[in-house]
Amino acid sequence: MKRALSVSFLGLALLASVPAGASGKQNTPAVPTPIIATNAQGVVRTTSGHVAGYMENDIYIYKGIPYAKAERFMPPTAPDAWEGIRSSRAYGPTCPQAKRMGWYSDESAFSFNWDDGFPDEDCLRVNVWTPGVDDGKKRPVMVWLHGGGYAAGSGQELPSYDGTNMAKEHDVVVVTLNHRLNVLGFLDLSSFGTKYAKSGNVGLMDLVAALQWVHDNIGAFGGDPANVTIFGQSGGGGKVSTLLATPSANGLFHKAIVQSGSMLRTMDARYSRRIGEETVRLLGLDAASIDSLARVPYNELLAAGEKAVANVRQQAEKEGDVSCFIFGWAPTVDGNVLPAQPFDPVAPAQSKDIPVMIGTTLHEFTASTYVPAFRTIGQEQAVGMLRQKYGDRTDEFVSLFGKVYPGYQPKDLMDVDFTFRPGAVEQASLKASQGGAPVYMYMFAWESPVMDGILRSTHCMEIPFVFDNALRHASMTGGGADAQALAKKMSTAWANFARTGNPNAEGLPEWPAFTPDGGATMWFDNTCTVKNHHDRELLDFVRQFPTRGF
Repeated sequence: MKRALSVSFLGLALLASVPAGASGKQNTPAVPTPIIATNAQGVVRTTSGHVAGYMENDIYIYKGIPYAKAERFMPPTAPDAWEGIRSSRAYGPTCPQAKRMGWYSDESAFSFNWDDGFPDEDCLRVNVWTPGVDDGKKRPVMVWLHGGGYAAGSGQELPSYDGTNMAKEHDVVVVTLNHRLNVLGFLDLSSFGTKYAKSGNVGLMDLVAALQWVHDNIGAFGGDPANVTIFGQSGGGGKVSTLLATPSANGLFHKAIVQSGSMLRTMDARYSRRIGEETVRLLGLDAASIDSLARVPYNELLAAGEKAVANVRQQAEKEGDVSCFIFGWAPTVDGNVLPAQPFDPVAPAQSKDIPVMIGTTLHEFTASTYVPAFRTIGQEQAVGMLRQKYGDRTDEFVSLFGKVYPGYQPKDLMDVDFTFRPGAVEQASLKASQGGAPVYMYMFAWESPVMDGILRSTHCMEIPFVFDNALRHASMTGGGADAQALAKKMSTAWANFARTGNPNAEGLPEWPAFTPDGGATMWFDNTCTVKNHHDRELLDFVRQFPTRGF
């Protein structure tokens, strides 16, 4: 592409203040790098028009590019085209959502360092980081799907999500995105006629639209549309799990990574439709006035939707059928957009030949992080609390736990995760049993030194390591030498997987593919090891006391 405009340099610098690591030694401050923001270079033609980004640390960055548009409750369509060059240097709007409860915890707000952005229903935007544009290269593309279930979050909410380091160090193109969430993305109004037949899955359809945009446009950003990896954490892992079973997404990605979000089952239509009907009733509407739902102020719509979810969940619990991982705002098995449950009873046939990586963190929803009394809990007290779940089999659980984690602290009985790990192993086993592309499994066990170590290997802790952002997100990792070293290993493994479908990387022991019999799992810590079904007997026990979904 010819650039005829003159070059101008903005001498802007990003200065980072980095806390001391666990050893008490200060890290060397990051060297400021000039930011170049000019229409003389880096202008890219998309299917809707030209966009101008900026350069930082030799990486081209584009933010807030529309990938689709949508009316409320309707499937996404192509975005409006524009004339001239659209500035794409700032993040776009995020999907409206409820207040983030974590902000009421100073420790959570500090460590996560959230950026909630600004809400607007016109939120279908992508962000791109790339080492080169229109340079003829075909780099692996890594599309990140954010967490927050299907109710909250955005593609820009954490410092970890910044794709600069991943793009620069591993020569890949990184994409993050926003899509419709909660009542805007997953309110099933199909009971009210064919116009709303897909309303319960429009948030999922947004993801497919974003992947279609990547397919159609990423070549101009130096990416390879034939080598796209989707990866996501928590709700993002659930999105990856669901896209593996979504027919309209078939062929739009080629590898997948599920981080702490193995979602085997999602909403059944009989309950999602009840939620839609109850929401309409609570708003004083009916079938004759259903179209006026598009004009209800968002906060009123969300309040009615949340109450409807609670009411219908009570009904479902009485019927003994809350089998989905997330009840309420989640994709619906509607026989159309999503024909069947993602991984129940089998792995989806359409993704048999797609390599998959699956893993969790050791502690996930670390109880002692949020309940200070658990940090110093004694053995007797911890066992007493476990009896509420395991009853007269509690001693059996404690005995098995001690075999798997010898020398454990009493708080470990509360902290070690059994919410995500069983589902992750089941998902990996179902995938491996297909006999198609390989599946790789990991466990992230590294514990953060921040705030006297209260975070441990909590939910989301692996994300800054995956993106090579241990220093950028030092409020979570501490930013020390150990964190940075592990981030190099993990980001390399993720990039290698995106490039070839095999995560083996320098500095790691040989990482075999997971099999139901072998159970090979890469254990990420200061010293990385491979363990084989280290907790199989313990998981078999825990599965007899299943954790209810959210």
